[in-house]
Amino acid sequence: MKIAQVAPLWERVPPLTYGGTELVVSQLTDELVRRGHEVTLFASGDSQTLACLEAVCPHAIRLDPDIKDYTVYEMLEISQVYERAAEFDLIHSHIGLAVLAIASRVKTPTIHTLHGNFTPENSKIFQLYHKQPYISISNAQRQLDLNYLRTVYNGIDVEKYSFFAQPQEPSYLAFLGRLSPEKGPHHAIAVAKQTGLPLKIAGKIDANDRSFFEREIAPQIDGKHIEYIGEVNRAQKIELLGNASVTLFPITWDEPFGLVMVESMATGTPVIGLNRGSVPEVISPGKSGFICNTIEEMVAAIPQALELNRQTCREYVEQHFGIAQMVDGYEAAYQELLTNRIAQNGRILSQNLALS
Repeated sequence: MKIAQVAPLWERVPPLTYGGTELVVSQLTDELVRRGHEVTLFASGDSQTLACLEAVCPHAIRLDPDIKDYTVYEMLEISQVYERAAEFDLIHSHIGLAVLAIASRVKTPTIHTLHGNFTPENSKIFQLYHKQPYISISNAQRQLDLNYLRTVYNGIDVEKYSFFAQPQEPSYLAFLGRLSPEKGPHHAIAVAKQTGLPLKIAGKIDANDRSFFEREIAPQIDGKHIEYIGEVNRAQKIELLGNASVTLFPITWDEPFGLVMVESMATGTPVIGLNRGSVPEVISPGKSGFICNTIEEMVAAIPQALELNRQTCREYVEQHFGIAQMVDGYEAAYQELLTNRIAQNGRILSQNLALS
């Protein structure tokens, strides 16, 4: 197949530090190339890929202080993609609602992976274009009545995640994610304080989360019991998660997937998460972690999590969240989309012949 992959421009593909969507796009794109597909990746110019790279901007926008308006570059990217739509069998968009209007007006089909959540505002646009083909990344994400082809869980290259048979001593808890209210770093701190275990926090602070960080997180960081180590690259992330005794995932929103859970379990570290969004689909209770309804339950689950088999955690990821499983799902969705399109075109042709 000739496939266009359309990535966000905010981070490079793959991301240097934070960027779950961009990591998934990178792994999907490269594996499709390995499987013999002709793939063109539309992304920032500093991206690294096995596919043919087409760039609108030279660097990831978040890291380019000269770029002030993200929307301009997103529109340029969309224009570039759809001006070349006839060159592809299908277009795979990872950038959300921005492409919906134009995608409905070209013959080349676009499949949309939903990497975010629905809001009262964006739901209006998705509902307007509900007939377009969508991929959900968890069943919990399916909160609108859309044309879902299937659910495809995000996958990782497990071999690139070192396995840690034993956590570091002394024991510590880990939190990795944006330092925002919905990701729950304040809850992770509460769990750490109640258990007496140290907590290591890593992640970026977006501009709109700065006041939350300064108000709720910064005053509790002492560099000993509660430590903030900033943004981390891939190697640092693996070390942080793999050396931890438990990774905390105390979200306060309906997380569409939560790649950090899979990354942690791949290193052997179990995850304790709050029962929101995709968490029940990602964690296997008593096998790779525990699912809790309250902060108190998370605290109570720590001793049990410490007893879980770390090899079992990794094997669980290998069996359910590897790149092969993810790309198999996408290839099946692509084939279904193109088969349905051929059948639809055949029906239209038959109807036209009958009328002539």
